[in-house]
Amino acid sequence: MRVHQILRTKSDDGVVTIEPDARIADAAALLSSRRIGAVVVSPDGKKAVGILSERDIVRELGQRGPVCLEDTVDKLMTQEVISCKREDMSAAVFRLMTDGRFRHLPVIEDGEMVGLISIGDVVKAQLSELEMEKDALQGMIMGH
Repeated sequence: MRVHQILRTKSDDGVVTIEPDARIADAAALLSSRRIGAVVVSPDGKKAVGILSERDIVRELGQRGPVCLEDTVDKLMTQEVISCKREDMSAAVFRLMTDGRFRHLPVIEDGEMVGLISIGDVVKAQLSELEMEKDALQGMIMGH
């Protein structure tokens, strides 16, 4: 299965972004209200300059306490944005996410974000693909 097929199965709210100069407290409120685990950092809603996850915030809270909530997002975000393309295969994306130990991956084409997938989206796609293969094999065995 390809990334563009995974994107089609998601409810299309677009990519949730936050500006680099927003406060961490605002990012945490956004993550909480949208019930998401990461937000893409973007000055214009199109170009990804970073990604901020709930893990990033919790790690900083644990190290520095609530004072970090006043920091700006660009201070805590992961600046090296690893991404994928719509035509990438889900198995390759799954391996990339597993090896990199991250749970969210922006989908970028021609320098602009076109989506965001989570490890859960990729696992769901992989399971769906396995189910289809199983059904096809059973059909061949049973002569259907």
